[in-house]
Amino acid sequence: MTRDEENSLITELLGLDARNEKFLDEKVTHSPVMRYNCSDRFAQEMTALFRSKPVAAAQSAELSEANAFLSRSVSGLPVLLTRDAKGKAHVFLNVCRHRGAKLVREETGCKQRFSCPYHAWTWSNQGDLVAVPQEQQGFPDLDRSQYGLKELPVLEAHGFIWVIADPNATNVEEIQQSLAPLSDDLSWLELADHRIAAEETFEISANWKTLIEGGIEAYHFRVAHRKTIGPYFPENLSSYQMLGGNMRSVLPRITLFELRDKPQEEWRLREHANIIYSVLPGTQLLVQQDHVVWVHCEPLAVNRTRVRLATLVPNSMPQTDEMQKHWVRNQAITSTTLTEDFELGEEIQQGFASGANTHLTFGRFEGALDRFNQVLEEAMKVTEEA
Repeated sequence: MTRDEENSLITELLGLDARNEKFLDEKVTHSPVMRYNCSDRFAQEMTALFRSKPVAAAQSAELSEANAFLSRSVSGLPVLLTRDAKGKAHVFLNVCRHRGAKLVREETGCKQRFSCPYHAWTWSNQGDLVAVPQEQQGFPDLDRSQYGLKELPVLEAHGFIWVIADPNATNVEEIQQSLAPLSDDLSWLELADHRIAAEETFEISANWKTLIEGGIEAYHFRVAHRKTIGPYFPENLSSYQMLGGNMRSVLPRITLFELRDKPQEEWRLREHANIIYSVLPGTQLLVQQDHVVWVHCEPLAVNRTRVRLATLVPNSMPQTDEMQKHWVRNQAITSTTLTEDFELGEEIQQGFASGANTHLTFGRFEGALDRFNQVLEEAMKVTEEA
């Protein structure tokens, strides 16, 4: 984000407040409840979105050393992330190519080779099959090159390891194209020079879209968060902009109004607003004054979502006990606030089953929610037609 863009966004928000106006879309819109509680729809989303679009599988610092590895679930698939001796990141399906067992059970560590716990077939951290017990007698014609680990398209950029969770995909350019509209903003954040200082994982009984929608409008802040962060934000003031299929939302704090009496050279958006990047499909980056919160949604079922909440901090910050306490306090504030949204999300999911509504209604100042769903619909349509 350039200084001109920062100043333009601040000017826009100050103008809206001065005129007692909201950032409005053209019309009231509706979102069918079936988007949130239909199992068939959920299966389509997993195929067309979470296994066809780039997903942030890990933060680069989690795989910082040569020969480091991580095993985790990405878009419902078991994956193994490795960094080879030359520093290159790889992402494989964490599945033995012999009999299909889970190859690596440990969550993290440092290894050059991985031996299957079932029959000890062994692969390098570059995915090559390097050893087969009793190979000459049992598999005399084995072509090892045909039994490498199944590798997924991967790109390391902007402090994350991005992957397309489709074993049949081969095109890394899809990742580059998806991130391109965000490139300048992500470069501005310098996330490649960040590390994880604190993190938590939640399992929420709600559809993943409901959770993301809760983070891209300010209409609920002074009500749902009245005992936490609500008093620090003006009444229903926000804006949003599409960056390709991704979204940048700006939710100003009340301190923004102090800038009216200051020269633009002193304006800094991060100091006076929450900036939220929603990266299609399920990654959000909550930008605050001195850190960024990575919110990663992994759908588990139509009514269940795993959410990983990680506080990313600049490596330039002192790594002292006092600073760590600071980051933990900030993580707790974010966690407490989002838990309020998560509880509402679970209640909303229960409400879907009641039949009270056939659709949700988005007001003109909730246009970001409609645009988010439009982008999903467009992406799913393109994938289905391909």
